[in-house]
Amino acid sequence: MDASVNRIPSSVDEKAFLIGIVTDGQDIKAVEDSLAELDLLVSTAGAVIIESTIIKRKKIDPAHIIGKGYLDKLKDIVIREGIRLIVFDLNKIRPAQVRNLEELLKCRIIGRTEVILDIFAQRARSAEAKIQVELAQLKYILPRIKGLGGALSRLGGGIGTRGPGEKMIETDRRHILRRISKLDRELRKIAEHRSLIRKSRSSEILGAVVGYTNAGKSTLINVLAKDDLFVENRLFATLDAFTRTVFLDHGKKILLTDTIGFIRNLPANLIESFKSTLEEIQNADFLIHLIDITSRDIENNIKTVENELLALECLNKPNIMFFNKIDSLQNCGVREFIMNRYPYPIIGSAIKRIGIDELRERFIFIYDSIHKSAHRAGRF
Repeated sequence: MDASVNRIPSSVDEKAFLIGIVTDGQDIKAVEDSLAELDLLVSTAGAVIIESTIIKRKKIDPAHIIGKGYLDKLKDIVIREGIRLIVFDLNKIRPAQVRNLEELLKCRIIGRTEVILDIFAQRARSAEAKIQVELAQLKYILPRIKGLGGALSRLGGGIGTRGPGEKMIETDRRHILRRISKLDRELRKIAEHRSLIRKSRSSEILGAVVGYTNAGKSTLINVLAKDDLFVENRLFATLDAFTRTVFLDHGKKILLTDTIGFIRNLPANLIESFKSTLEEIQNADFLIHLIDITSRDIENNIKTVENELLALECLNKPNIMFFNKIDSLQNCGVREFIMNRYPYPIIGSAIKRIGIDELRERFIFIYDSIHKSAHRAGRF
């Protein structure tokens, strides 16, 4: 098996039905926002969304997730609309639940995690990204093989099936464990190579551009470094950490690293597999937190990124908050809210170069501050 993660082609116009679950004590607004995000994720993965709904329950049904009454209704919708895929806005679905639902509804059942993994599989371009994604998929599949049983052989192509493929899925656990071990070794070699590169840059000042997915990180680096990193207005357009030089005034320069976008409920296996890439954030001298000012859920997006930075022990690094896409903002009240809510924000647009001069001034201030501290410590 090679490291390719995209051997099974996507189905054409795969019809999907999305389901959010509200249990007792849950915030309905949070569930609505999460389902709206799932809609964008599933569309990005390539499906056509026929309908989405939120179901209220006291608790998740251990056999079918939802109750029998709605199951009968759902079965009729699947037949009438030709639904091939049902996506639950849940991070974890038990293998027995998947098996029971697929037998009853005669279509594939997946959760949010499988959708995100599928998008990463489509987006992986470099050898490192392909290894990272395949590793995350295998670690996700491994504990579920026994419980899913025959359901795996019925998957065919489509969202949630791209990756190791049916042959890998149907092999025994030892074969998968061997594959995981091999991929781990390959990633360790890449990590060692990254470490050598970082050592060669030890005298440089490094900034990492972080943010929620599709906030415009690559666009910002392109503008600052006058480069041509791949840019696309879609979720997780880039998965690799690219580092570029940004020249400031008076001969000063810094390095800026583009990083993968964060999203709420990012699968733990994915975070673990992308550890070597995320180390670029840990080794940065400062962060540029890029935020899409047009997002309907700015505060939660910021909180999601800050939670990930906290997990990486990077939340206390010097941080510049750049609120991007002001040129597309319709609600004028958002700007005032941001100015009152967050300390020293820059509000601008990378693509229109609004706020770029102010951002460069912040870079120079950080550059001078770090150099003064580094000289005292004997770093430079």
